[in-house]
Amino acid sequence: MAGRELTSKFIKIRCPKCKNEQTMFGKASTRVLCLVCGKALAEPLGGKSRVKARILEVLA
Repeated sequence: MAGRELTSKFIKIRCPKCKNEQTMFGKASTRVLCLVCGKALAEPLGGKSRVKARILEVLA
């Protein structure tokens, strides 16, 4: 895998309802819920996820 850039990354997001910050996988295959208030933060869309929260940082 030398020389290939990875397209899947982890992202740090913030819940718009309770401001909780958490990390999720960018290609999550299940709904991502806030660990504090339970609000849906991301929905799976085949390959990538539709993120419904503010993206704070893309982690390597």
